[in-house]
Amino acid sequence: MILCIGEILADMIGKSENGAITYERKAGGAPFNVACALKKFGADVKFIGNVGDDLIGDFLLKFAKDFGMDTTYIGKDKERNTTLAFVELSEEGERSFCFYRKNTADYFLPEVSDKLIKKADIVCIGSLMMATDSCVEYALDVIERARKLNKLVAFDVNYRTDIFRDTDSAVKTYKKILEKADIVKFSEDEVLIFTEEYIKNSLNDKLVLITLGKEGSEWRYKGKKNSQGSIKVKVVDTTGAGDAFFAGALSVLDKLNGEFTFENLDRAIKFGNISGALNTTGRGAIDNLPTLETINQYIK
Repeated sequence: MILCIGEILADMIGKSENGAITYERKAGGAPFNVACALKKFGADVKFIGNVGDDLIGDFLLKFAKDFGMDTTYIGKDKERNTTLAFVELSEEGERSFCFYRKNTADYFLPEVSDKLIKKADIVCIGSLMMATDSCVEYALDVIERARKLNKLVAFDVNYRTDIFRDTDSAVKTYKKILEKADIVKFSEDEVLIFTEEYIKNSLNDKLVLITLGKEGSEWRYKGKKNSQGSIKVKVVDTTGAGDAFFAGALSVLDKLNGEFTFENLDRAIKFGNISGALNTTGRGAIDNLPTLETINQYIK
């Protein structure tokens, strides 16, 4: 089982029509996107998050139930609103974010029991919680308990400048998590922020996955590395593409019992590349997730 922990929110995806911007509401939040993708790809998955006691929270809980997710561990906060992420797309489908996230529900995540961690093979931690000291302490506590129980810890950097105004302090905070994780994911841009030197010197013993946009992705592990190309698609919206990639790669590694052989790592990122690419052909992070059968049609 893969346990995903972190933000669940509404992506408000903007569209310009007749001189006005309209917003379409979609379910989102990176760890929730990953959890839904894992579910779609046939993995056993649980998600821990928190929504507000409001119409957005009701929408997200209904969405999760309708998607077939176990909502047991999604809290409903009676004092705080649900987080919103406003997303605007370029002509190429690339997105820019603006978050409505001040003292909202996903700052206050439900407790994670040792019993639930024991059931997991991989514990996947979301990144927006790194914005506050209390949430960092929460994440570090979960990671420490997971490692004591010999569970793999996965972390996607998923850096957002709108959440972390001070890059230097954000990087310092992120490193506390990165150096305790077993599987870490960066985008090309995030590699530039954290530097090749840091990744090479401090994360050499980790499995590092790096997404390369339309060029595919790369894995690095214990001084070795390899890349896999992606498939060509007509891009509509890149929201959630990295999450679909990460879920695809994690689902393969989970089926292979977390054995990081070079062959397994190639299989993982190839599957992830196809998952992420196909997810960009429609709007939203979750609504257009490909089925396992569709992905396998591209596996050679």
